[in-house]
Amino acid sequence: MTKTLQTSAIESVQQSIQNIISLVKDLSENEIRWNPSTEEWSIMQIITHVTEAIPYWVKEIQQIKKHPEQTWGRGLTDETRLKTVSEENVNSLQVSDVLDQLASIPVDVEETLQALSSEDLAIIAPSRNPRFDGKPVEFIVNHLIVEHVEKHYHQIQRNLSKFNQ
Repeated sequence: MTKTLQTSAIESVQQSIQNIISLVKDLSENEIRWNPSTEEWSIMQIITHVTEAIPYWVKEIQQIKKHPEQTWGRGLTDETRLKTVSEENVNSLQVSDVLDQLASIPVDVEETLQALSSEDLAIIAPSRNPRFDGKPVEFIVNHLIVEHVEKHYHQIQRNLSKFNQ
């Protein structure tokens, strides 16, 4: 990943976060907190997840850079991840506060990605998730940060479409 690709990743995250904020900020509480099914997250759960997940992956990248011998990552059943999206947690949060948290994410992403060299992006550290073991830091940037935010933006769009049916 060259500086040009790093810039592209930064811009993509900035755009996706802005898209989420623009889409959600004028929705009603009912739309934001509506849950399409027991198998899906509400928009509030989605945006709360993004405020926890992206900073988590940014910190993981920082740790890999400092200690490439240490194991990184987590699975879908990670306790912190699940607690973040629990109904108890999201019901205790204000939408405006979560949107403010979202707005601050691109700054941390930019600072971390700008500090990565091509050598850093090529580091391969052991992962807790077997699916990601043997993947370089570049994979974390592209898959667990850039694509992750984009996918959740589209998930919000799907929720709204279902809500409006």
